Amino acid sequence: MSAFDPTKANENELTGVSDLYKGWFLDYASYVILERAVPAVEDGLKPVQRRILHAMKEMDDGRYNKVANIVGQSMQYHPHGDMSITDALVNMGQKDLLIDTQGNWGDVRTGDDAAAARYIEARLSKFALEVAFNAKTTEWQLSYDGRKQEPVTLPMKFPLLLAQGAEGIAVGLSTKILPHNFIELCDAAVKYLKGKHFDLYPDFQTGGQIDVSNYNDGKRGGKVRVRARIEELDKKTLVIHDVPYGVTVSSLIDSITKATEAKKIQVKKVTDVTAADVRIVVELPAGTSTDITIDALYAFTDCEVSISPNACVIIDQKPRFVTATDLLKWSTDNTKGLLQKELQIKLAELNEKWHYTSLEKIFFEEKIYKELEKKHETWDKVLQSIDKAFAPFKPRLKRDISKEDIIKLTEKPVRRIYKLDIDELDQQIKGIEGEIAQVQFDLDHLNDYAIKYYENLKAKFGKGRERKTEIRLFDTIQVRQVAVANAKLYVNRAEGFIGTGLKKDEFVTDCSDLDDIICITKRGTMKVVRVSDKAFIGKDIIHVAVFNKNDERTTYNMIYVDGKSGVSFAKRFQVGGITRDKEYDLTKGTDKSRVHYLTVNANGEAEAVRVNLSPTCTARIKEFEFYFEELAIKGRASLGNQVTKYPIKSVRFKEAGRSTLEGRRLWYDDQFGRINTDEKGLYLGMFEGDDKLLVIYTNGTYEITDQELTQRFEADNVLLIERFDPERIITAIYFDSDKVQFNIKRFKIETTTLKTKFQFIKEGKDNYLELVTTDEEPTLILKTGKGATAETQKLKVSSLIDVMGWKAVGNKLVDKKAVEMEWERHDGPPTQKELFE
Repeated sequence: MSAFDPTKANENELTGVSDLYKGWFLDYASYVILERAVPAVEDGLKPVQRRILHAMKEMDDGRYNKVANIVGQSMQYHPHGDMSITDALVNMGQKDLLIDTQGNWGDVRTGDDAAAARYIEARLSKFALEVAFNAKTTEWQLSYDGRKQEPVTLPMKFPLLLAQGAEGIAVGLSTKILPHNFIELCDAAVKYLKGKHFDLYPDFQTGGQIDVSNYNDGKRGGKVRVRARIEELDKKTLVIHDVPYGVTVSSLIDSITKATEAKKIQVKKVTDVTAADVRIVVELPAGTSTDITIDALYAFTDCEVSISPNACVIIDQKPRFVTATDLLKWSTDNTKGLLQKELQIKLAELNEKWHYTSLEKIFFEEKIYKELEKKHETWDKVLQSIDKAFAPFKPRLKRDISKEDIIKLTEKPVRRIYKLDIDELDQQIKGIEGEIAQVQFDLDHLNDYAIKYYENLKAKFGKGRERKTEIRLFDTIQVRQVAVANAKLYVNRAEGFIGTGLKKDEFVTDCSDLDDIICITKRGTMKVVRVSDKAFIGKDIIHVAVFNKNDERTTYNMIYVDGKSGVSFAKRFQVGGITRDKEYDLTKGTDKSRVHYLTVNANGEAEAVRVNLSPTCTARIKEFEFYFEELAIKGRASLGNQVTKYPIKSVRFKEAGRSTLEGRRLWYDDQFGRINTDEKGLYLGMFEGDDKLLVIYTNGTYEITDQELTQRFEADNVLLIERFDPERIITAIYFDSDKVQFNIKRFKIETTTLKTKFQFIKEGKDNYLELVTTDEEPTLILKTGKGATAETQKLKVSSLIDVMGWKAVGNKLVDKKAVEMEWERHDGPPTQKELFE
């Protein structure tokens, strides 16, 4: 016998720790993905949710049950702690779809938690009982301890995954499916069954507004932007309504506080007065623009959030990335299959019922029951004789007669045999045959049956489930335009430094930490840098200011001397696209070049200057005037026009000049309620620097405002917007709710206060502006009556109505009965109302 070698003992059974780790980790990852984090496509549920619903169905008697009891029942199926079950149950209850709740279940808007499980109650909703359960179509499996049966998936006949949404993080995998609107899902399923196109967009319980332009059907890589609604209560107060999805009132207020502390926005006070509806009051310091603050709230706080969907579901025991359309189609096809299976089961049950009822009728009608009165050797002989007696009638039946059928017939009490009404059995058979025909018809027209099913769901459960989140396009907010000037910029001109940390040096301007700064030196070099604590530009800085790269009107007027030739040149230029931190030479490029004169003109003004030459030069005229308006505006790299070849002693400002730029063309974008220079929306015309805008709203107010591009208007309520002319007569028709009539008035605007709304129609809760125009001779087309009594009139308004004060009530035009009205079309472009509509 060979000696024992411990180094070779059990060598076939040894396993490396790394191998164990690899196997265990993969097992754990698979478990988390399949059993915890990612929902199944069949019913849209995670295992814990499915087990809770199954437990609630077992307990269901129509009454509420304590959540603590439901959790205990669910623990028979879910091998985890009670808190995970409670959290999942509360989450489903807050979605107000499958579970009816009673008690304090918390609030997803405010972030308030639900009360303890022993204090709150729940039961399955009628909707859940209708769409989620059918023991006959459910596939079952043993529970984790083998004591009970639980569903593999529930037979869900509704796109629950899209209705509730889902979110989960697994090992190296996550899912985020956004909730969608109940009614829209039903409508989309019907459209799909009819072969029509449909679109699906998220809808949140928290309301708000959503931009779905990049939703990408819920696929990975898409995103949506969600906003709270912000209302301007007055020039010092904003009110935030709703909260974006995933944001609570408290977290929203915290984000506003942090942005205020970081000096991103200017806010005086934030007050939460949320009750049945979300309402956060934001008070602003005096002089703060409400329009810019609204933009800043969207840019720097949780008033706007971006959400990236990632629709991942379990299909055939594997995680798959799909789209919202895929999920809707899959669910609809699955529902159609479940409906078919239910119809087939019902058909089989009806056929079985018809078979036995027909047997019973023959048994009594043909007196086959008398075979029971005959003497037979054994019970089997009795059954055989009854079966033999049925022989002539078997062709009338749909299947063979089984021994169990005959036994069931013999068990009927003999005392009832003589009381049975054969006609009643005939009626029962006819009724069953009618049901069979209907079920068979539904099977033959399964698509139509499924359509009726979804329409019925919408009719029964769709009330109160209208869309809560408004779909609209969001404008892109330029962060630098709305950032509050939260820093102070200083300059050391001689040494060539700028920055927010040079507090002992010359103060330049307030700025934000997001701004770019443009600097020009005496040498004629230019550089644009980001705001910082300290940055070197170059010695002898002569100009420093906040730089706006989109500015197309600021013009630089400059006279410089070329260091090589000694010739002085004048140029006018604008600074367009630049590379930050790159040095640009505004002269011919020699080291001895110097700037004699530089001005920065916000609107392209061209001044006149007085040029003094060196007294020792040979020039005959040593002092002359130079007019910048004679120069064309060229690129910053241009050489410029020669001023003189003689050395210049000084250049001094003589007199201001006019702008050489044409007026600014403005457009109004009625989607976003913004004026712009980007040719988006309705063209308003050419505006000079002092021109104002007139805006008239459907609530009967007007506002005079300037050309500031950061302001926003209530796009849905703007009825007219144009260049303001105080001499122009406004003709307005409005509804007077007190007298149930339309009034008409003509007036001139007499106020001059900017950015203040003035009510020019009679005050009343339901009063509104119907039509308005600034045409000199407007013609109104008035249609009254219906059918044969309908009449159409053309009214020359200027000849009927005198011009009155802007506060006047006006004259009665017509009662509000069957009436339609519009301004007569011009031969020229359409009216603003026509463009807006």
